[in-house]
Amino acid sequence: MLPVHEALPELKAQLASKPACVLVAPPGAGKTTVVPLELLAESWRGDGKIVVLEPRRLAARAAAERMAATLGEPVGQTVGFRVRMQSRVSAATRIEVVTEGVFTRMILDDPELPGVACVIFDEFHERSLDADLGLALARDAQGVLREDLRLLVMSATLDGAAVARLLGDAPVVESQGRTFPVETRYLGRDDRVRLEDQVVRAVEKALAEETGSVLVFLPGQGEIARTAERLAERLRRADVDIAPLYGALDPRDQDRAISPAPAGRRKVVLATSIAETSLTIQGVRVVIDCGLARVPRFDPASGLTRLTTVRVSRAAADQRRGRAGRVEPGVCYRLWDEAETRALPAYGDPEILDADLSGLALDLARWGAPDAAGLAFLDPPPAAAFSEARSLLTRLEATTEEGVLTPHGKALSEAPLPPRLGHMLLKAAQTGQAERAARIAALLSERGLGGRDADLRHRLEGLERDRSPRGRDARALASRWAKLAGREGTGEPLSDGLLLAFAYPERIARARGPQGEFQLAGGRGAYLEPTDALARETWLAVAELGGGERRDRILLAAPLDEADLLAAFSAQFETEDRLEESGGGRLRAKRLTRLGRLVVREQVDDNPDPALIAAALAERVRREGVRVLPWGEAATSLRERVAFLRRFDDTWPDLGDAALLQSLDDWLTPLLAGVRSLSALKADVLDGALRTLIPWELQRQIEAQAPARWTAPTGNSFAIDYAAEGGPRVDVRVQEVFGLSEHPAVANGRAPLTLSLLSPAHRPIQTTKDLPGFWKGSWKDVRSDMRGRYPKHVWPEDPATAAPTARAKPRGT
Repeated sequence: MLPVHEALPELKAQLASKPACVLVAPPGAGKTTVVPLELLAESWRGDGKIVVLEPRRLAARAAAERMAATLGEPVGQTVGFRVRMQSRVSAATRIEVVTEGVFTRMILDDPELPGVACVIFDEFHERSLDADLGLALARDAQGVLREDLRLLVMSATLDGAAVARLLGDAPVVESQGRTFPVETRYLGRDDRVRLEDQVVRAVEKALAEETGSVLVFLPGQGEIARTAERLAERLRRADVDIAPLYGALDPRDQDRAISPAPAGRRKVVLATSIAETSLTIQGVRVVIDCGLARVPRFDPASGLTRLTTVRVSRAAADQRRGRAGRVEPGVCYRLWDEAETRALPAYGDPEILDADLSGLALDLARWGAPDAAGLAFLDPPPAAAFSEARSLLTRLEATTEEGVLTPHGKALSEAPLPPRLGHMLLKAAQTGQAERAARIAALLSERGLGGRDADLRHRLEGLERDRSPRGRDARALASRWAKLAGREGTGEPLSDGLLLAFAYPERIARARGPQGEFQLAGGRGAYLEPTDALARETWLAVAELGGGERRDRILLAAPLDEADLLAAFSAQFETEDRLEESGGGRLRAKRLTRLGRLVVREQVDDNPDPALIAAALAERVRREGVRVLPWGEAATSLRERVAFLRRFDDTWPDLGDAALLQSLDDWLTPLLAGVRSLSALKADVLDGALRTLIPWELQRQIEAQAPARWTAPTGNSFAIDYAAEGGPRVDVRVQEVFGLSEHPAVANGRAPLTLSLLSPAHRPIQTTKDLPGFWKGSWKDVRSDMRGRYPKHVWPEDPATAAPTARAKPRGT
């Protein structure tokens, strides 16, 4: 019996009466494979599934296989799994083990999670971005749509009280782990010797002093490969097998690494932090820990995510040490001095604090919470990184500046890819190249596919030749992505470089200086070896970069034709007029045409006239339209509301684009005196200039006739979209307009608001300009349908006299 069995009675009792619970159990307690099976027989489950989230694909597959073996069944019957590139589930599956990213797609596709009784967040202490987001969305869905949904958070090293508060003061159940002792031996670290050589010496020492197999923790794939090579040269022992273990490894090789060594043989498993949790590697009783890990760190300033080698936390070091005592007493060799342990950070940073948040921002926009407000995050998204992520989504045409999802953004959110790669895929589909773009996306999202050549074309050829299961799975996955994107587009085929540029426009690079030196559109320098064929190109689209202090090494790129670039990115080219001091101290005007920080064209005037500069700025507005001005939200709203009022009374001024261009000299030209660029104009200055075009007596009527927001009977206010097709429109949940017997209107009652009435899941159920008529007419049919779908919400027979509400019925009513 595993230690977690002692905690099961309390855990079951809590979940029988509470919607959420936290289980804290150390490694070896058996929580991953015991708890889901034990919950199958609980009455609250009914016929619903138990979905178990794991942080990694290897852990998900291993957990499913272990539980299926316990039941004496093959994987895919009662217990199945779904991970990227692999799925083994059936109609009989009642426990589905998935990676955290798969669950995010599940709940975004249908927030009600139909057919799911319980969601278990395993190894939550790893604090991945997908786990934090998944828990926040599940908690929100539980509060609004699924009060019957159970949430169970399981962790080994975690502040259970903090998670319990996040879940509404959920109960915390604790389980003890195994008690096999692990002796810790400190070997120190010599910075003059390569890490791999010190690891090899430690492995030789462990094999000589101890029995059993050895698990070695290394930072990354490169160190694993070099250590394996040295061990193969030095050990020369027929009874020892060397087994690498990392995320990009073929699943069959991963399975060989975690399986027991054959009788009479020993195994040395060289692993990344993938082996810290969730896995039990049979036969291991010795751990060698180098004390390092490689983690992604996102730099908002450059838009790049870099892999950084860091010291592990004390919690991670304890996790690694505990691997030696999972099945019997063991030994842990640490490649540092004992005193250094006290200097290690207590815990690692949650991924949300250091990650690229563009995917999170897109998911939140799809959820209807673009600013993350109201969602339960242990650590909220950092403001700077989140703002940059939202800006990227706007550049990718996925959201408006206010964070509202566009049709293109909705398609991006439904694509199982990061926003950049999804944008590339959808652009390619327009010219019938979805399959090509999908294979590029597979290469970029699965490290190691297609080889290591810097030329994307060669990587694609390598992927095509790859006959391993991983290669076949990657091509099959790419085909599924392409099918989702569609293949019916027509037009001129896009080059590989142009496809990459759609995904990473700030990494478009132009040659400069010596051969192999490039500058990125983001401003940073990058390089290739001068002997690389790509080093002779003038333009490159760069996909992968290796970090450096001042410049980055180009790891993956494709040639880019300048004519293609100018045609495809014409809207992104910026013309900037600036004054600068020449070498002789004279001022000169320079007009720059740029893509990001790359100057494509340059025109110089050594004798600038401020009046000419102002005239040039005004001419740019005439040429490109008033949309080039840095309008703020207030001015945009004002223009839409005045345009609406003009429909009823033409005494209101015309503030449309064409009219503003015609009167440019009246309201804009005076603002340009002394201004060097349009970006220098302040939004409030433009707003003030617009208001000068509205007679004073009309300015006082705007709020009365065209208010910016409408207040529902609940007291909540909602933005009025005056630019909506069919007239001013408000989106509001139907429960919030109960008790409203007269239809709201604007423009002194001349224009009824279009009310888009929503279900509790924010899905449209009726659009009306006659609310009393709707109450008396089709409400009966809508009520019948909604009562069946949302039984926890109020659905009165006479909504015109019912009390408005923004919440579900209290529990027990």
